[in-house]
Amino acid sequence: MNFILRHYIHSFSGLSKEVWWLALITLINRAGTMVIPFLSLYLSESLSFSLEHIGWVMSAFGLGSLIGSWLGGKLTDTIGYYKVMYSSLLLSGIGFIGLQYITGFWGICTGILVVMVVADMFRPAVFVALTAYSKVENRTRSVSLIRLAINLGFSAGPAVGGLIIAQLSYGGLFWVDGISCIIAGILLLKILDPRRSKVLESQSTEYNNISPYKDRSYLLFLGATFLFGFIFLQYFSTVPLFYKQVHGLKESSIGLLLAMNGFLIFLLEMPLIKFLEARSHSAVQNIIFGIFLTICSFAILNLGSWSGVLVIGMLLVTVGEMIAFPFSNAIALQMAQKGKQGAYMGLYTIAFSLGHLFSHNSGMQLISWKGFTYTWYFMAGLGLLSMFMFLALRKKLSHTAS
Repeated sequence: MNFILRHYIHSFSGLSKEVWWLALITLINRAGTMVIPFLSLYLSESLSFSLEHIGWVMSAFGLGSLIGSWLGGKLTDTIGYYKVMYSSLLLSGIGFIGLQYITGFWGICTGILVVMVVADMFRPAVFVALTAYSKVENRTRSVSLIRLAINLGFSAGPAVGGLIIAQLSYGGLFWVDGISCIIAGILLLKILDPRRSKVLESQSTEYNNISPYKDRSYLLFLGATFLFGFIFLQYFSTVPLFYKQVHGLKESSIGLLLAMNGFLIFLLEMPLIKFLEARSHSAVQNIIFGIFLTICSFAILNLGSWSGVLVIGMLLVTVGEMIAFPFSNAIALQMAQKGKQGAYMGLYTIAFSLGHLFSHNSGMQLISWKGFTYTWYFMAGLGLLSMFMFLALRKKLSHTAS
């Protein structure tokens, strides 16, 4: 037991204090976005919006996320990651507070669009900050630490948000949400000012100095990443529907299965990444293995009516996620051109935003058309395509290196 504990603690060693501060700021920021899980309820119950109107508001939410990811990347290259991060935190905090005073449909659409543009500028900037605050050999684990902060924030946020609504109403939720973002921004200003912080020299691979839109290797990487994100996100929309309609699970049991995902990530991701980094396999090989496990998680859903396959499937997709996502982040940072890192990481975050836009609705439509069994095989097929694209990327990268 002591050996396991020592190994777990050791997996966090070697990370700079700036990375730890960045993780804390990210945790506060993600926990602070507690308005988001309750947005549809707020629009329905407090503003009496119709389902059609709520749908358009959520579309404005997704569009704002896309624009924010792109704009954040552009601004990061222009004015620097530090200014983008604190501006995003402070302005989005003010924006969340102001949203509660807008009640009209078009006003809400515009307000949500603007707030999400500002809020999601933070995402590419924080990845670029990791290249400054972490050594190359610690970069994948630094990404994993940020992922832990995001997962903890998303886990704690809805629970705290529910309590705030019960005690203070939805208005209190907007206030707490906004204030927490502002606190995160002030903390960043005080702690991570590059003039006072230890900024490590950024390193990049020796690729031709070209735009990410013309970097064929990077575009191939983004396409493969989009496909993986597309199938992975099914576990948070269509798969719970499968749990309910086919296996008859109650909401409490579904919640426990989804909670197992976050708990295992918190418990095992850092030691797992530390272990894999010590192996001789490349980052692309690790991603391919993570995608393979995710493919298996879909295939196993079709094996029979035994509910145990749901637990096995969740275990497989969780381990696949823990492997694929950190190494995917690391490769994106590695391929990013010095001076254009913001644009590269902006496109990387956009790949996942597009996954959110298309994955959930496409999965629902496919289930309605062909049923669950066909859908899971189709997702497994997309996973295989993503694997082959990463294999092609590995070949291109090895050819470039030689």
